Amino acid sequence: MNALALLHRNIKWRFHNVFSIIITILQPMLWLVLYSAVAGKSMKGIGITNYTSFILPGLIVLVSFGACSSSGIMNYLMKADGSYYRILIAPVGRSSIVLGQVLEAVLCTFIEVFIMCIMSLFFSVRIASGGVGILLIALLVFMTAFFISGLTYAISLSLPNEVVYETAMNAIVLPIFFLSTALFPADGLTGALSIAVNLNPFTHVINALRTLILQGDIVARDIVSVSLLLFIMCVISFLWALHKLKKETEL
Repeated sequence: MNALALLHRNIKWRFHNVFSIIITILQPMLWLVLYSAVAGKSMKGIGITNYTSFILPGLIVLVSFGACSSSGIMNYLMKADGSYYRILIAPVGRSSIVLGQVLEAVLCTFIEVFIMCIMSLFFSVRIASGGVGILLIALLVFMTAFFISGLTYAISLSLPNEVVYETAMNAIVLPIFFLSTALFPADGLTGALSIAVNLNPFTHVINALRTLILQGDIVARDIVSVSLLLFIMCVISFLWALHKLKKETEL
């Protein structure tokens, strides 16, 4: 049994519980359809002609959090039915267990992001940077989902039950989302709020995605810096998840 076998097993579990996919994508879809329609008109006054294109990068990050957070819930359900412990006693490396869990959340994220992007086409959203831009967006989405899934898996191994887990995730996700440029440009922000937004790593991820969607020119320096930031975050979250899994095995 290796990471790919565990990935296949987790995918089977996920699609036997399709409701987890539907409920995860419902909120971002509502944001995409309703919020862009309601707030889009007011944004034209500050130079944003297509608000759906503007908020799409933020919604991609929100979808990533939703898909990867549900992976943590899956961990609790696997503990409840005993399958989690059967995996622990199987002849498989702990890193493979973490990787299988993480990659399943990444795959689920890509499915949901793809559906949302297809729907955004009906709102005249186009990728200005073309095919190369789409590949770069896919890379940034992969790294974002990888980091978040490692983080949520580690958190699920740290907290006693799914109620506490969901409370903790809400306390993490909402400030990260609103203290970013997901919904509004940061040009007019000043003081502590401006500092908080700029210290948020997802602000820079969202800005990079937004540049690829709205602008035809690809600024290599910005993409490289954001990719490096995400790579470091991915390594940290994966190592933390691996540490928590090994610690739980020792108990």
